[in-house]
Amino acid sequence: MGSINNEIDDINFHVVNPLDPEEFRIQAHKVADFIADYYKNIEQFPVVSQVVPSYLRKTIPQQSAPNAPESLESILQDVSRHVVPGITHWQNPNFFAYFPASNSTAGLVGEMLSTGFNVVGFNWLSSPAVTELEMLVVDWFGEMLNLPKSFMFSGGGSGGGVLQGTTCEAILCTLVAARDKKLKEIGREKLSKLIVYASDQTHMSLQKAAQVAGFSEENFRVIKTTKSESFELSPNSLKMAIQSDIGKGFVPLYLCATIGTTSTNAVDPLDSLCDIALQNGIWVHVDAAYAGSACICPEFRHFINGVEKANSFSLNAHKWFFSAPDCCCLWLKDPSALRNSLSVNPPYLRNRATDSGEVVDYKDWQITLSRRFRAMKLWVVMKSYGVANLRKFLRSHVKMAKLFEELVMKDERFEIVVPRNFGLVCFRLSFNEVDISNAINLKLLEGINETGRAYMTHALIEGMYVIRFAVGGTMTEERHVVKAWKLVQELAEGVLAGV
Repeated sequence: MGSINNEIDDINFHVVNPLDPEEFRIQAHKVADFIADYYKNIEQFPVVSQVVPSYLRKTIPQQSAPNAPESLESILQDVSRHVVPGITHWQNPNFFAYFPASNSTAGLVGEMLSTGFNVVGFNWLSSPAVTELEMLVVDWFGEMLNLPKSFMFSGGGSGGGVLQGTTCEAILCTLVAARDKKLKEIGREKLSKLIVYASDQTHMSLQKAAQVAGFSEENFRVIKTTKSESFELSPNSLKMAIQSDIGKGFVPLYLCATIGTTSTNAVDPLDSLCDIALQNGIWVHVDAAYAGSACICPEFRHFINGVEKANSFSLNAHKWFFSAPDCCCLWLKDPSALRNSLSVNPPYLRNRATDSGEVVDYKDWQITLSRRFRAMKLWVVMKSYGVANLRKFLRSHVKMAKLFEELVMKDERFEIVVPRNFGLVCFRLSFNEVDISNAINLKLLEGINETGRAYMTHALIEGMYVIRFAVGGTMTEERHVVKAWKLVQELAEGVLAGV
């Protein structure tokens, strides 16, 4: 009976256009005001959400989707009442955790345009501007980074770039391309002989990609790093691992070198690693997810010296390039390896432009068919700020991280664990006994985050519990950094008093 009544109710509803331009104009202004007020008042919220698991199901009175429509005003009230308390505020200027997911006015505007056009640019014909603007912006970015011409469409060779969702996708795509290229040479039956190399600081996305690509644990080599070498991947250790594998009949395949590791922001010595890889026919992917954006500044460009010897290079514009998730830039010297692995051409996607060979079909550069108009967002960011201002923003963050580092070094109770690179400071309360040191630093970090006045995260390196302080929020100013340090000092007194 209930379902019949629902059907009758449905029939009685007045049918409206779900995309009425004038109604959109009215509602979009209200939402823009709501978001603007959110940013204006963002420091009033605890940085880390203070809710408990399953809070939302308990606080929202509705147990099913509403049968009748609700007003936007009612919806936004529910957002404020129920959703905002469950948000950890990544754009809060006191957010110093993980790595940034930086946003900007231009990034928001670009996202609005991208979503507003709502096109799916899987091939050139499906929306030519989506493809051609993407080709343009990846070349623009490549020029900012002073990447070799061999990585760019404008280089006159076979190279080019693509916007993926995340580094996880970029690594998986390049690993699959390297795998298939090598197996074509040695025979597909030798998959179990291929070896993937990484350091113990490499992001977990490589291990996940290896699993998805059909590699077992026996195919995955994790090379230990040490504090004495600032947790960089040692070329000598890599060379020894490769020689050992070759001696056992394995085939070296793929190396992921990192510019700015997650735990400590270590920078692998790219130039030397690439030399070893080239000697052994290894595909080198350079993961610069966080730190790569800073390399548009000439003073940081040396961190990617040697990239000309690599096969692929990626960074996340949504981390430290004010573009908001998701937007991962991937460049390749030989995109044909990617296309050979990922291209599928059913009859319903055949068209004259594709058959001509004169266009790029980005569906063949990624795992999925569908793709968002990410280039619009990146293009608006670049045009709105210009290279000079983008460099200025990045330098200001590094300057603030350096300020925090100096404050830590002035307090003899603390130590800097590894040399600072870019905008990440790794520090801890210094104590000789490792177990006690780890316990007090854990307690200190928990205390910091429980206040809601700042948010930091940790890393465990060589058995040491280390607090990470990552500067990169678009709204962060020096006063927030100073205030965060005062909070650390304040809570440290109580922690040490209990030892």
